[in-house]
This record gives sequence, structure tokens and C-alpha cells, in this order.
Amino acid sequence: QVQLVESGGGLVQPGGSLRLSCAASGRLFSIYTMGWYRQAPGNKRELVAAITSNGSTNYADSVKGRFTISRDNAKNTVELQMNSLKPEDTAVYYCNQKRPWGDSWGQGTQVTVSS
Repeated sequence: QVQLVESGGGLVQPGGSLRLSCAASGRLFSIYTMGWYRQAPGNKRELVAAITSNGSTNYADSVKGRFTISRDNAKNTVELQMNSLKPEDTAVYYCNQKRPWGDSWGQGTQVTVSS
């Protein structure tokens, strides 16, 4: 029932930066782990970064040092700052909210890294 809406995707050159944002509608946003996943054509959806209710984070090895996930519980938002983007970062990026009864997903936002 919760609605997740991503924004910030687009086309960027290699080495550039983008900031993705996800806005959640639920009142219990602060208690759930939030994550960003991505899926490229022909590939399995993979975890990019996650952040717990207490602010603990983890990242895929491929993005460590380049991406930063953060959350603002007062605003019900989670962000993904992406720096030093590479062509292999090209994918549809999905916001995820982990709940006991099942995950909630955003609609996805396209990130394309190309010169």
C-alpha cells in the first residue's frame, strides 16, 4: 500500500554525478530498512545500497566509495548520491522498502551513463 516515488534519473557522462531521491508515503517510514536496487537489461536486479532505521549502511562492492545512501526520516525520503559514474552503472534504479509482509517497490528511474 505504501507508495514509493523515485526521481533524479537521467543521462550523464562517465565521471559525472546524479542524485536519486525516493519519497515514501507511509507514516512508519522510519522503522523500515530502505534500499536502492538496479536492473540492467538481461541482468538480475541487484542491491546497490541499503540503510537501516538506525542509519547503518551497506553497499555493493561495485559502488563502494562512489555512491552514498542517506535517509531523512522527518521527510520520508531516501537518497542515493552517485558520483564517478561509469557506463556499467546504467540501469533502472528502484527504491525499496523492506517490510515484514513483503517489500514495496518504486516504479524505477532510468540512469544512463554514456558519452
